[in-house]
Amino acid sequence: MNTSGHAADDVRAPGLRLSPFRGLRYVPERVGSLAAVTSPPYDVVVRPDGLLELESADPHNIVRLILPQAITAGTRHRKAAVTLDRWLADGILAPDPDPALYVYEQRGDGILQRGLIGALELSTPTEGIVLPHEDVMPHVVEDRAALMRTTGANLEPLLLTYRGDGDGAGAVVDRVVEREPLLATTTEDGFQHRLWAVTNPADLTAVATELARHQALIADGHHRWATYLRLREEHTVPGPWNHGLVLLVDTARYPLRVRAIHRLLNRLPVADALAAVGDAFRVTRLDGPLSAALEALAAATAEGNAFVLAGDGAFHLLDRPDPELLARTVRADRPEAWRTLDATVLHSTLLDHVWRIPDAPEDIAYIHDTEAAVDQAERRGGTAVLMHPVKEEVVRDLARQGVTMPRKSTSFGPKPATGLVLRSLALD
Repeated sequence: MNTSGHAADDVRAPGLRLSPFRGLRYVPERVGSLAAVTSPPYDVVVRPDGLLELESADPHNIVRLILPQAITAGTRHRKAAVTLDRWLADGILAPDPDPALYVYEQRGDGILQRGLIGALELSTPTEGIVLPHEDVMPHVVEDRAALMRTTGANLEPLLLTYRGDGDGAGAVVDRVVEREPLLATTTEDGFQHRLWAVTNPADLTAVATELARHQALIADGHHRWATYLRLREEHTVPGPWNHGLVLLVDTARYPLRVRAIHRLLNRLPVADALAAVGDAFRVTRLDGPLSAALEALAAATAEGNAFVLAGDGAFHLLDRPDPELLARTVRADRPEAWRTLDATVLHSTLLDHVWRIPDAPEDIAYIHDTEAAVDQAERRGGTAVLMHPVKEEVVRDLARQGVTMPRKSTSFGPKPATGLVLRSLALD
């Protein structure tokens, strides 16, 4: 992927095509507060604790659509569709009068992030316009596809990044944020969120002209992107399924943070995990708080592959893996940058070879929050594998080569809040 936004982009046409749409938004007078009806993306919500907390925050919280609760999958998805229809009929949600792109701003924790939300024309990886960098889990894509198919809606935007030219879209964003926003709210995590509609034809043309020169990297939402592509294949006639809801951020102007996604091994106690490792890695018990363990992990990953295991009331650093073991267990037909990823070594060497744990939901959970991973491991008697984040340039380099990383390798952020603007395909 060309990250400069110039030479390679100029010879590839078309590039990104972001279309206005009539956003579905909560009617402020019909809900307790906008903050109370939003949630993190579906895969960041820590279940069941986080889900229950969000459901109790407001009877109209968006988790009732993105994570509906019922005994069977089909019942869950139908429940979400019925709920969406009821909220529309009751005026809880209402469509904006005109199609628009939306400028979205997040501010908090020392971060200012601005981007454009719109309906992006879908493209395949071979077209080189939108580049994935992680593998996906088929059962998650199947579930998200069933939910989107049944509701007829894109309920939350993907997070995509591109490297802008410094004009065009960026200039439009700068002008728009000087106006009064459509909405402004502060969520429980302290982040402030603001949203504006862009409907001026000259502004829309300026955005389209610049984006046509660029390609994008999927920062967050690989499963939903794969879902978009699957649903497009099901609808052979061009129409609303040819587009998907995204937030597009120019990281030349607003760099993202990259965090790790941790693994929770539900059925593997820490003692058994350490016994199986033997002398395949150097194992060091770490005394002290979680913050000290993460500092030790950061120092160790500067020298090579390293992980911290937790769940038994202590922390254990695994580093200095046996080179011969890595040579036997890690694929040799991939670039060196892929072969040396912590996620590659974790899955190929530890999970597949040493621990022999299948990558199934009942065996492995993927958790973004470090403290939550440790707490759940201790409660369940399992093992939390704490990871150190990969550098953004490594992600871009691999994506440029067309090489996907192991699933759930990265967490870019801040992620857009879910519930501020939805897309109904019936309105397009």
